[in-house]
Amino acid sequence: MNSNPFDLQGHVSVVTGGGSGIGLGMAGGLAAAGASVAIIGRSADRLARARKALEQHGSRILAISADVADEDAMVAAMQQVNDELGALDSCFANAGVGGSIAPLVDTSLADFRSVTAVNLDGVFVTLREAARHMIDRGRGGSLVGISSMGARQGMPRQPGYAASKAGITAIVNSAAVELARYGIRANTVEPGWVSTDMADLALQSPGFQNRVLPRVPLRRWGTGDDFAGLAVYLAGPASAYQTGDVISIDGGYARF
Repeated sequence: MNSNPFDLQGHVSVVTGGGSGIGLGMAGGLAAAGASVAIIGRSADRLARARKALEQHGSRILAISADVADEDAMVAAMQQVNDELGALDSCFANAGVGGSIAPLVDTSLADFRSVTAVNLDGVFVTLREAARHMIDRGRGGSLVGISSMGARQGMPRQPGYAASKAGITAIVNSAAVELARYGIRANTVEPGWVSTDMADLALQSPGFQNRVLPRVPLRRWGTGDDFAGLAVYLAGPASAYQTGDVISIDGGYARF
């Protein structure tokens, strides 16, 4: 038995939305710790670049182009991971979209569902398929849903995003209780303001720089790399007794 709880040699992990941002940061941490990592996303070009960067860690990297909102595609993708990398040990359901920003009264049901289809339905399918493989394998595992501080704080003009992120926490909490009998843990990560392709347009605006950044005690936006160590911790034996928890990574924003 390996005495280092942060050594992930022989470990197999999946990260959706692993081509950039938080997902790439998590995948990098996992690969650096020795895990074989499958990154899943919609952009083949972005995945190819991410795979090249991740392979520098010396771990096996599998890049799969798939839309998490497509149930059949995700069932096939998770089976491909099992077939090519081996039995799954951890899964990070990170893929998400921001959707359009509009007042509640001007948001159509179609716009609302275009966000929840990815951020909530996609997470549900991802974690469900991962759990099925873990139960079949019979050695436990770790499920992680990436939510947002918007799940708890008021997020105006983004009702679909806020609702979907709160729903992720509920799904994960349900899984934590239900799947514990199989040795499967489930936790939620709540990022704060993190510099990503999706968020940078807002974060670099004068309004955010002048009004929001000063409210972050660490005085900077988060980066994908800030999630690398947490991914290693949650994936492996270091977090063997932690389940049903919500971990905020926000530079202290929620406490100020």
